[in-house]
Order: sequence, then C-alpha cells, then structure tokens
Amino acid sequence: MNIYAIRAIYLFELARTWRTLMQSIASPVISTSLYFVVFGAAIGSHMVKIDGTSYGAFIVPGLIMLSLMTESISNASFGIYMPKFTGTIYEILSAPISYVEIVIGYVGAAATKSVILGLLIMATARLFVPFTIVHPAWMIAFLILTAVTFSLFGFLIGIWADGFEKLQIIPMMIVTPLAFLGGSFYSISMLPPVWQKIALFNPVVYLISGFRWSFYGVADVRVDISIGMTLMFLGLCLAAVWWMFKTGYKLKS
Repeated sequence: MNIYAIRAIYLFELARTWRTLMQSIASPVISTSLYFVVFGAAIGSHMVKIDGTSYGAFIVPGLIMLSLMTESISNASFGIYMPKFTGTIYEILSAPISYVEIVIGYVGAAATKSVILGLLIMATARLFVPFTIVHPAWMIAFLILTAVTFSLFGFLIGIWADGFEKLQIIPMMIVTPLAFLGGSFYSISMLPPVWQKIALFNPVVYLISGFRWSFYGVADVRVDISIGMTLMFLGLCLAAVWWMFKTGYKLKS
C-alpha cells in the first residue's frame, strides 16, 4: 500500500476545500439552516409531535442526511472529474499507484469533507432546535457509512460524466427527489398503506430511518435492514468502480 500517494491525493483534495470555503462549507450550512428556521422553529412549533418528538427535532436527521448525500456526491464527482477535464488523470494512472489507492485518496477526502459538514450542520441545528442523540456511536457510524457510500457513488458519476452539466443530472434529478420523498420531512408511517409499501422501494428511506433511529430510538424500518441496505449499495458502488478501472471506462479513452 503506497501510503505517500494516498496521502498526497487526500491532502490535495482537502486543500481544495479550504480554498473554496464559502462554496464547500458555508453555503450548504447556511442553506440547511434556513430549513431549520422555517420548518423547525416557525412551522414546527405549530405541528403535533411525531413518535413523541417535536417536528423541528424530527426533521434534523433527515436534513443532515440530505446535505450529507448531496455534498458527498458533489465532492467526489468534482474531485475525479477535474483531472479528467484537465488531462492530469493520465499522470495519475501512469504513476506507481494502484486503483485501490486512487479510490481511497479521492473517496476518503470527499467522505471526510462530508462528515465535517454533517457535524457542522448538526451543531448549527442545535442553535435552532433542541434535540437529543440516544445512540451517539451509531450516529457517527451511520454518518461515516453514508458519506463513504455516496462519495463512492459520486466518484462513479465523476468518471461517467463527460461534461459539467452531467455532474448535476443525477444529484438534482434523482438523489434530491428521493431524499425529499424518503422521509426527510415526515415519517412514512403517516402515509396510506399503499404508499408505505411503495416508499420501501426508495433506498434513501433506509438511510434516513436508520440515522433517525440513532437520534431518537424510533425508525420506520428495522435498523438491521437499514444497515444491510446501505452496505448493499456500498457493495454495488465498489463493484462498479472495480469494473470501471478494470475496463478503463471513460478513463483511458
């Protein structure tokens, strides 16, 4: 394992975050804070409790997960796309570094940035909405697992995309709608029975449900199923990354 190569890629990607601090950190924190102000403090104070939790506190895990997923995808996809765009990807591919080490460097940096962002959003939410964390260790575990999984997914998008507009298609047209329909602002138990069954086909439901369980001890689906679904998606992303590097898809042409 070439630790020096992984460290070089990892630190370079993290340094890009500090150079674009407003875009990478401040913008998502401020935009998510507006949700806490509007839905948590203003509207939430006039709504009934959900599973014994105030509405403002109930939406905190969903909004953190929404930001975590979108930022993980954005960080990882942009990180690998720029070397493709500038042509420096060929220098990386010809260097004495394996595909595994390349993925660890880029995905590790993207996941680190996303976890930091998630913790900052959580701290900011505490200023507007009082909430508790029943299972803090599981909360951190879900945070890291989701960040790594969606950073891998973003890495795939960055390799697949051949233009800046394609970097935004899947996050904007697929991931964000699935997150809004996955229980970010409500419990799927509030839906009619038919729609509850349909909602279970949404993979984001399992992520948000498991993460919310770590906060309040309540979940729409069993926690072990949430973990299993997340690990399955992680496995699919790993398999897709392995295939892309093995075949050179969008990397060597």
